[in-house]
Amino acid sequence: MKMSTVNRRLILALGASSAIYFAAPALAADSAAAPAANPATAAPDATAIIVTARRRNESLQSTPIAITAINTAALENKAAVNIADLQGAAPGLLITQQNSGAQAANLAIRGLTYADIEKSQTPTVGVVVDGVIIGTNTGQLQDVFDIAQIEVLRGPQGTLFGANTIGGVISIERTKPTMTPGAKLEFSYGQWNTWAGKGIFNYGDGKSWGIKAWYSHNQTDGYYYNTTSKSRTGGGKDDSYGASLLFKPVGSPFDAQFTLENLDQSFVPVNVSLTQKGEAFYGVATPPTNLYQVSDLPTNATYHAPAATLKLNYDAGAVKLTAITGWRHSSEWQTQDFATAGLYYVLRQQQYTQWSQELRAGGKIGSTFDYVVGGFYFDSHYNFVQYTTIGGGNALLTSTNPAATAPGYQIEYAATRSYAGFGDFNWAFADKFRLSFGGRWTHDEKILNNGFQGAPFPPGDANFSKFTPKVGIDYRPDKNTMFYASFTRGYRSGGFSPRAGDAAHAVTPFQPETLDSYEIGTKLDLLDRKLQLNIAGFVADYKNQQQNLTIACTCATGNQTITGNVPGGALIKGIEADVTWRPVAGLKITANTAYTDSHFRNYVVGGVSGGAIVPFNYSANNLIYAPKFTGAINADYSTPTGFGKMVFGVGLRHISPYDEQISNGPLAANSTATSVVFAGNDPRVRTSTQDLIDASITADFKLSGADAYFRIYGRNLADVQTTTAAFTVAGLWSFASAIEPRTYGATLGVKF
Repeated sequence: MKMSTVNRRLILALGASSAIYFAAPALAADSAAAPAANPATAAPDATAIIVTARRRNESLQSTPIAITAINTAALENKAAVNIADLQGAAPGLLITQQNSGAQAANLAIRGLTYADIEKSQTPTVGVVVDGVIIGTNTGQLQDVFDIAQIEVLRGPQGTLFGANTIGGVISIERTKPTMTPGAKLEFSYGQWNTWAGKGIFNYGDGKSWGIKAWYSHNQTDGYYYNTTSKSRTGGGKDDSYGASLLFKPVGSPFDAQFTLENLDQSFVPVNVSLTQKGEAFYGVATPPTNLYQVSDLPTNATYHAPAATLKLNYDAGAVKLTAITGWRHSSEWQTQDFATAGLYYVLRQQQYTQWSQELRAGGKIGSTFDYVVGGFYFDSHYNFVQYTTIGGGNALLTSTNPAATAPGYQIEYAATRSYAGFGDFNWAFADKFRLSFGGRWTHDEKILNNGFQGAPFPPGDANFSKFTPKVGIDYRPDKNTMFYASFTRGYRSGGFSPRAGDAAHAVTPFQPETLDSYEIGTKLDLLDRKLQLNIAGFVADYKNQQQNLTIACTCATGNQTITGNVPGGALIKGIEADVTWRPVAGLKITANTAYTDSHFRNYVVGGVSGGAIVPFNYSANNLIYAPKFTGAINADYSTPTGFGKMVFGVGLRHISPYDEQISNGPLAANSTATSVVFAGNDPRVRTSTQDLIDASITADFKLSGADAYFRIYGRNLADVQTTTAAFTVAGLWSFASAIEPRTYGATLGVKF
């Protein structure tokens, strides 16, 4: 029996991905494939999803990288609040919240992450908002209200997005001013006395200018229960507001958009105790009966984050010029107990400012060659003071003179300056074949002055430079099929340890890390384009991987967290699949899965044992935030009714257990007093399996001529309970935060 073209493509795709190789001769055997237009000149299908991940407008299925696009409808149907709700929307994407910082996210893609809230440290996964990258993990947990599209790029993105995107990029594009009068209003109420009111307002002349203004208020009592105060805790409120002006003269090749915004947030930081017998604080910081009970003394935090973005475009025909200027500032004041019942209490005051400027040009040369070239500049400054009391309760919460309440406080000033030049090129060198190549040269300067009141450490100043290339090839035997292979190098700059407790560790820089990623994949449109199947396999060679480790020291805090390089790095291998199926009108099924295998190579560093520095071997420990298996399946069904339509959505997200900190776990059999070998991380920093069920029902209808909707939703309906971040502190105590438990609510909205 003759095998169908669809089946042949599917078998070839699965075979290529699982074997991790690219076999063009085998693909040529599909004699039934219809000829395709030159990939450099073929116009995207009118129904195709358009993405801008490579600084070009191109269809999702013709982009030769692993990318997932999430649109407004998908976010609204699951009642998403912030980008943490994207977890499960893309293969190998893990997003958890870090309670120790405002809008702080632990982002991991393909097991690549760096979970730290200090602003002198840089992310592993970049979050880009309207073309401007956020330079710290704090501030990455963006609200998803007023989003046009989110693109998740997996694997290193150093060529176009720069250093510190070694794991990937989450690119967020917000809606543009419509230039016509209109509004969108929304009110939600849910469990834990959670409510939100949001509004977007548009106005303009319909031709050359438009302005969009927005306001969003979110408030909750929190889903923790404080056994001391006998009340809900962990809640807060935030107000986000701003305006965006779009100027686009009729008939002119020029357009400009200026956005000014601000976020005011106040919240109660809480953590759950994981302290056990043998740790110094046990008896005071005793674990509660469940992850949602805390006994922290009263705490409070405020966060103010204004930002401005200016984007200019000039289309000269043969070339399009773009300039993006970004400014972001944040001011934080935060007290925290760290689940010690007031025994270890801190006040953290922080100021952070970043400027960025990107200039780029893009266009075509002939019919077979296109390019994007440009330059980038980034500058940030950070001031930080931490006041700490041991056994002083929460006196810092109301103190008018923190320096007198907690003498010997920690101080830190950090600065980063970065310059880069980049180029990214596509050359359709033969029929059905295209070569993609490019590179980026980056120079970073890192400055850090830290220490303690009256005893600053010597300043640290280091420079790092790196060229990161990429090269890939894709083959399209017909308009519904693409195979690709690529090599990409990612780079994350070096720096200094901001929490170092002694001069030796404070002035010793850790070195840059690099990731060499080899990837092959296929993108298929099957069953008359009702089924999209994208598969990618990768091998990532992680060199000089940067890791945090907490060790004891003879300093004011008694411990220090230092950043160092894993001498042997790590090896990460995986395979991913992303599926979209529209079997009948109104029904859309999406699914994705990722299997990742990762391990350290020769992870041996100095640690403190018996008062002496001896080798600590962590080679058998798991990489953090690197679950072996993740998967998700979602179904959305839309059906017309007499009043409009109904949309039903249900989804299951599965995340296998993963570790949240490189820590001192059980000792291996060959461990000795002079050579400590660990068999893994502390079991308390490992999550349990998560099978998260979400559902929503939305009714769309007319209300006085306007489009209205009413939605009821539930998240984590099976009430899975586990940690979202966990930390052990040098044998003193341990703490964690928990994932959102079962939550439900309703939303009413109107658009006109």
